[in-house]
Amino acid sequence: MKDSQGQILYVGKAKNLKNRVQSYFRDSTNHSPKIKKLVKHLRDFDYILTDTEFEAFMLECQLIKSIKPLYNRMMKSPQSFIYISISLTGNHRKIDITFNPIENDGKIYFGPFTSRSNVERALRGLKECFKLNCSNPNGTNSACLNYSLGSCLGRCLGGPPEQEYNDILDRFIGFLKGTDMSILEDMNQMMLDASEAFEFEAASAYRDHIQAVSSLLRKEKVIEFTEENHNIAAIERLTDSTIKLFLMKRTEILFSHNYSEVGGIEEKIKTSILAYFKKDEGNAAGDIRRHEIAAAHIIYRYLHSDSCSYLIIPESWLDPENHSTLGQEVKNLLNNLQHFQPLI
Repeated sequence: MKDSQGQILYVGKAKNLKNRVQSYFRDSTNHSPKIKKLVKHLRDFDYILTDTEFEAFMLECQLIKSIKPLYNRMMKSPQSFIYISISLTGNHRKIDITFNPIENDGKIYFGPFTSRSNVERALRGLKECFKLNCSNPNGTNSACLNYSLGSCLGRCLGGPPEQEYNDILDRFIGFLKGTDMSILEDMNQMMLDASEAFEFEAASAYRDHIQAVSSLLRKEKVIEFTEENHNIAAIERLTDSTIKLFLMKRTEILFSHNYSEVGGIEEKIKTSILAYFKKDEGNAAGDIRRHEIAAAHIIYRYLHSDSCSYLIIPESWLDPENHSTLGQEVKNLLNNLQHFQPLI
């Protein structure tokens, strides 16, 4: 969307462009002030057609990153991504959320997460289940109000309860790292105990807490998958006789091409894979950055949807002696694609 000077105001995607554009001019009473201001300055449109919705998502992400349109920035909170911070040392360790992790500050950080409400709900569930809601976190060795209400296990008193509190934090760190599931096991036992005691309201609350805490691990899988820096080949059917190939690494599409279902398609795809995935070439593995998060989620959702069939290509398959293995895996990939006619 452009203003009268040709300045790009906003970038968006739509399955149905006509309906999307019309939505800005209908029911204006329900529009936010920012939308009303955008429409007031809007004078022209450019559009780009893509073969797939996945391409549209990725192109939108790329254009917003490179152009930084005014209204995309206005409609996006600068605090979009948050982290869980847990202090590692001290007598009164804390668990909190933050927007700006700091290196070497005596804390461990998990994230980034894209939904503040989901993280807050998970931490609230954790604190309620394990009685971590201390209202005197600085510790003056006197019982806080929440201790008398039964929602603090007594860390404010110091001693064994303080150690128990720290042990729970350590187990939660293990949970977020994927190495210790005892936190979830204990929560599940709490739910079962409440159900067996016919305390169904409490059991329902435990169930909700379990789901919220579990969601933190699911969010982490997106980040971990991206940081592993896979070579990925994905194919999607466009028509009865055409497929599209995407070659991706980390959060970038290295190559995309449409193929007709004619002889030699396996060899063409294998040739493209060998051309674009260079062995031992600049490893981009490492912590995911904020500017990569949106693309990481788009790619992860796409690969785990019904839209495509994908293959993770180990470095070893790029060696000449393993090219036959690569060719066979490409054939399997094609045969696994939904509605793709098996190759003879």
